[in-house]
Parts: sequence; structure tokens; C-alpha cells
Amino acid sequence: MHVFLAGGTGAVGRLLLPLLLKAGHRVTAVSRGADGVERLRAAGADAVQLDVFDRPAVEAAMREAAPDVVMHQLTALADYDLAANARIRHEGTRNLVDAAHAAGVRRIVAQSISWAYQGGDTPADESTPLDPTTDEPRATTVSALRALEAAAAELPEHVILRYGALYGPGTWYVPDGLIADRLRRGELPAGPAITSFLHVTDAARAALAALEWPSGPVNVVDDEPAPASEWVPVLAAALGVGVPAGEGGGVRQAWERGAVGAYAREKLNWGPVYDSWRTGFQQLGTAGGTL
Repeated sequence: MHVFLAGGTGAVGRLLLPLLLKAGHRVTAVSRGADGVERLRAAGADAVQLDVFDRPAVEAAMREAAPDVVMHQLTALADYDLAANARIRHEGTRNLVDAAHAAGVRRIVAQSISWAYQGGDTPADESTPLDPTTDEPRATTVSALRALEAAAAELPEHVILRYGALYGPGTWYVPDGLIADRLRRGELPAGPAITSFLHVTDAARAALAALEWPSGPVNVVDDEPAPASEWVPVLAAALGVGVPAGEGGGVRQAWERGAVGAYAREKLNWGPVYDSWRTGFQQLGTAGGTL
């Protein structure tokens, strides 16, 4: 296939690009900056400098590339800018989808998340509705995801990758990353909130596989949703952060329930290499567990 990769220099995109090329796909990858374009070209992609908020430029780039599929891996999370990330999901996705329509592209694979579901007592599957909350800052995130997923679903073929919390190279979960800083400051309580994780290399593997998956949302998570009381001490040890291993207080919010990846395993025959954060976290202080 010819893949139009939006977000080629991001945490997932930089690992996905070589997988796409190795599988024999042609890739047109985009980056906002000239440095990113050079990195993409050096990696073997056709590269385009593009601002996803520049609607005419997105339409022109899509028309010139004439791809078979759009791979949407754009985020703005490096600086924990939730407003900028929401804008990408709203406006950036809208521009990509409309450009795809105009260029006759029928298929999109788009990055979403697996912790936007409404509350419950067990891990959520893909049939669980998204959270109807109006409480901020969560409402901004969920509203943006609704817009992203609805826009993507306008194309005849659309796969929504609802990733678990990403860890590994290029994410917040590295020795010098945001989560390690929060641990050092004692701002990450080891309480009852449940998280489903996903190693970033498994996120890239799933995106490659999704080129062939049927339309719809897919939870892409590891096999062990866990409360922070279990994973925070393990993460702290892996990152070399001297945080006490005792259980913290607090109450689990209803949406802090984790997600289940049974559909991917049983129907799509896909599973993560890092099937538990317990093994994946152990490698974060070395090479990050890159496959």
C-alpha cells in the first residue's frame, strides 16, 4: 500500500515507519519542521513539510501523494499540552479526513485512547460507550476523541486504535520523562486507579497490522490492567526513582477502570509482545525495550 503517515516523527510514528517500509509499503510521511522532514527522508520515506492546521496545504499534499490509506498518529503531548492535543484531534483530523475524501482515499487508521470510556467496575471493551462527562479537564479530552472517531468513521474503511497508556522510548514513561519527574515530586499516588498500558513498540506493531483490520474501534492494550498501588512501585524501581512502595490513598474514579484487549486477540489474532507492564517496565532504565 501507499501510506500517508501523519505523525511520522512522533513516539509511535518513528517506530512505525521502518515497520511499514520493511513490509514493502510506500510511505509519504509528514512533519511540521524541516529537521523532521530530513529525518523522515533519511529513514526512507517520501517526506513533506506540512502543518496539519493548514487546510489547503493538507488537501494539496494528500492530492499529490494519492495514497491508499491515511495513518493518523498525530499528537501534541510532548509538553503535556492537552488543549493543543485536543485541537489536533478536532481540527487536524477534520482536515485529514476531508483531504482524504477529496483525494479518493477510502481508508484511515487513527490513534485514539482506551481510557475515555464511561465508568464501570470492570475493564471496558469496545462496546462500552465513551464517557458523557462534562467535568474538566476530562471533558476536553473525551470531546476531542469523539470528534476524531466520528470524523474517521466518515471514510468507508476506518480503524480506530484505542491505545493503552504508552510507555517506552519517546513517551512520558522514561527515566528523564514527565512521569519520572512526578514520581520524584511525590505527585503520582499509588492508589486504586486502574490503568491499561501498552509498550510503544506494540503500538507501532498494531498500527501496521491495522492496515488489514476491519472497520471499527480496537482496544490495543496489554493483558494486565492494574491499580497504581501495583504498578507505581514497579515503575519507580525501574526508573531509579526513590519513591516509597507503600499504597497511597485516594478513591478510584469510575472511569479509571482499564480496558480489555480480547477482541484484538480473539478476533484479529493480534497480541502485544509486552503482554504485561511488569516485564516492559523492567527495561525502561536500559534501552527502553525497543524491539
